[in-house]
This record gives sequence, C-alpha cells and structure tokens, in this order.
Amino acid sequence: MATYVTRPYLPPLNEFIPYLEEIWSSRTLTNGGPMHQRLERALEEYLDVEHVSLFVNATIALVTALQALKVTGEVITTPFSFVATAHALLWNGLKPVFVDIQPDSLNIDPERIEAAITPATSAILAVHVYGRPADTAKIQAIAERHGLRIIYDAAHAFGPTDLYRNLLAQGDMSVLSFHATKVFNTFEGGAIITRSPSMKTHVDRLKNFGFVDETTIVEAGINGKMNEFCAALGLAQLAHMPEVLRRRAAAFDNYLQSLQSVDGLTLPTRIGTNSSYFPILVTPAYHRSRDQLYQRLRSHDIFARRYFHPLISEHPMYRMFASSQPDNLPVATRIAGQVLCLPIHPELADSEIARIASIIRSK
Repeated sequence: MATYVTRPYLPPLNEFIPYLEEIWSSRTLTNGGPMHQRLERALEEYLDVEHVSLFVNATIALVTALQALKVTGEVITTPFSFVATAHALLWNGLKPVFVDIQPDSLNIDPERIEAAITPATSAILAVHVYGRPADTAKIQAIAERHGLRIIYDAAHAFGPTDLYRNLLAQGDMSVLSFHATKVFNTFEGGAIITRSPSMKTHVDRLKNFGFVDETTIVEAGINGKMNEFCAALGLAQLAHMPEVLRRRAAAFDNYLQSLQSVDGLTLPTRIGTNSSYFPILVTPAYHRSRDQLYQRLRSHDIFARRYFHPLISEHPMYRMFASSQPDNLPVATRIAGQVLCLPIHPELADSEIARIASIIRSK
C-alpha cells in the first residue's frame, strides 16, 4: 500500500451529511451563504483573530491581498516556498526580489531583507515555512523603518504554535491555505486574515467582482468566493482539530525518536510548529544522496516530497532576475538540495513510521 507525504483529513461522513441536507434545503450554494458566514465566525474564534475572509483557494487570496494593499514595484520574498507565493506577485505585475533564508528555521532571513530594500520596494512577502514562525518581530521593525507593507504567506501555519499565541495577527495580512494537503482543509480553499473591519470589507468586495450591492460595482474585483460545500466541510472538520493536531504531533515525535541516531540526517524541531510537515535534511555525511534516498523510498511505495526543490528562483519565469542567482541564495540553494519531507498525517500508523525509518536506516 502506497504511503504519501500527506493524506487529507475528513470528518466522519455521518457528521457531514446534516450540513449537506441544510445546503439542499436552503438552495444556497455560494456567494456568502450561511455556511460561509458560520465558518468565518468559527475560524475567527478558533484562531483568535478578528477578521477572516474565506477564499476559493490561497493563490487567489494572495493575489487579492496584494491588490487590497495596493502593493507596487518590488516585493522582497523567499525562494524557498511553493511557486504560488511568487506567482501571486507576477499576476499583480510586481517584481519579486529573492533573499536568502535562515539555515535553522528555513524562513526568510531578516538581515538579508534590509540589504535588499531599494526605493522601488513596497512590501515584504514572508512565509511561515512548514508552519514554523518567521521572525515577525525583526520583519516588523524593518517594515516600520522603511514604510513597507507585510503580507505573510501562512499556508502551512494553521492553528496555535508554541512560540506565538497569535502568529496569524502579525503584519498587515496573513493568507491561509485550506488545500487538501493542509492541516485543516476544505477540499480547496483559503482565507485572508485582516486587521480592521474596513479592510475586511475591502477584501470581501475584491473577492466578489467589486460588488457593493446588486447593481453597484466600485472596483475591479475577481471571483474568489468559497462555496457552501467547502465551507460545510470546514465546519464539520473544525471540531476535530485538537485531535488532528495531537495525532500529528505524536507522529512527529515518533519520527524524531526513530531517526535520532541516523548519521547524516538533520531532523526538525517540533518547538513552534503545528507538525504540518516533517522535513529532514540529507547531508553529505549520510550514506546516500537525498535523491537516492528519495528514489529508494519510492521503490517501497513511500512517496516523500522534495519540498522545496527546485527553488522558485530556478524556474524559467524567475531566472532572469538578478536576485535569483545562486550566489545570492547560498543557504536556500544548499537546503533545496538536501530537504526531504517524510509522510505525516493524522492517520499515519506507528508501524508505517517504523517501516519508513527502517528503510532510511538501512545501508
């Protein structure tokens, strides 16, 4: 049986059916219906934030966040992320400026941010990689000194962490992903967390074509609305999140114990993370290369992922930027060649973790 890097968590079907019956009864399928409104309120309470705007997916949410903040010119960001982070910039006609990452957290390096600022810089787009908090205090201080906006790609950062009680309330906006691979999913979906009622109103108009009422359109918006089915799945799933996070943490700890004695592997720390990923670094001291281990696991139907390889900066649409050169990104370049994310999800059995660890330890 194949084991994949993640497996979507779904609530028991009998818990989901009443939501479907309610949708059928109301005949409201989309456009800010009752499920949509209930999920926004439930997430505000669960995440301890004030203003959640649901989206069809996190990519459209990122595009909209940049629009809502009227970001222009250059945006400093990380090359070590999923391509949607930078694609959102190109879709807004913005120039990504890539800076290197920290070797421990794998998040954007604040020291490199300061050095990359030019008169054309208007914003910082940082990522909480694998759910590990970026250095929000330093990033905030830099933004305030230079008058920059801050958008956090918090696609991996659902739920509380040990380091920050309210990580998602940092910066100007945070963008969440509810894709099926994430800790919390709505099949497809995402959200923007804003800081004021007026900005939420602005974002909600942008995601609905710019409509104010039935006949009044005030800006060139987009169709970014979450439908009622996805919102219903989120509502049914939210009650299970404490157990989902507990199981993920247990799997994370099991990996740590099973792999701690393997020479040449750098293991992650669970401090400050929601256990959304289990990334290991396969260093030259290990008895195989990263790609050899990747292929060996695949030969046993274990589908680990090389998140994030290649770097965003190595894709054709980004190579022409001066900031994309490998000598500007030595840490990110090294990490991209070493990282391997092992399977982790709430239903991952201890026996399967033992099997994966045995294959990794074997010569």
